[in-house]
Amino acid sequence: MKTTADTTPIVEMRNIKKNFGAVQALRGVDLALHANEVIGLMGDNAAGKSTLMKVLSGAYIPDGGEILIDGKKAHVNNPMDARRMGIEMVYQDYALANNLDVAANVFLGREAVRVKLGPIGVMDNRHMEQETKHLLNRLKIDISSVRLKVERLSGGQRQAVAIARATAFNAKVIIMDEPTAALSVAAIDKVLDLVRELKSQGSSIIIISHRLEDIYQVSDRMIVLRHGRKVSDTPVVGDIHEFREQVVAYMVGARDDFSEEEVA
Repeated sequence: MKTTADTTPIVEMRNIKKNFGAVQALRGVDLALHANEVIGLMGDNAAGKSTLMKVLSGAYIPDGGEILIDGKKAHVNNPMDARRMGIEMVYQDYALANNLDVAANVFLGREAVRVKLGPIGVMDNRHMEQETKHLLNRLKIDISSVRLKVERLSGGQRQAVAIARATAFNAKVIIMDEPTAALSVAAIDKVLDLVRELKSQGSSIIIISHRLEDIYQVSDRMIVLRHGRKVSDTPVVGDIHEFREQVVAYMVGARDDFSEEEVA
């Protein structure tokens, strides 16, 4: 049963434009994410999904438009800016260090230091392990030990670690790029359960996915992009068959809720 999100947007993207040479990747896209809401972001290849989210996460600087966080204009010039504003992105390749254990990956780049002598610091491994255990327990992630190296984990467990890392430092917006790609059915179910758990704990989430069934199961709202434009922004309603037909119609251009004039 999907719930209605708060009416105040936690993130707004207004008239976002991005060009790569002569290619218009984004042609004036609007997006609003509310507190405690899950948005499914869909579209065919090169529709602009990942580009839009890389703008929000600071990986790309837009050529036009503005971003508002909690109603205030924000300057997101790099991923560190986004992270300071509570925006984290989980990439499709997980961006994990396979030779390090789970705890080290959760704190990667934000290690807890016990003693610092000038430029040399001694990491507080015990603190990081304890905090990682609390985090995995809170998110109901089943991994036998936080000392396991990531290379020994399954694909679903690696995705869970990547998501856990994104939530470890009070992120209020979590972007997931194809979180269930190349996973087994059982692993997909666990990742979707994790999305539900994050929402139940107050997170706001944007999921990029080609798997319509996943979007249908966990999203409150769907946004469909086509050729760098937003063509749909609607609640997820109806049965899965109706939902699939609706999304495909938007993706192939049979339906379009927004005219060219509105996004010029």
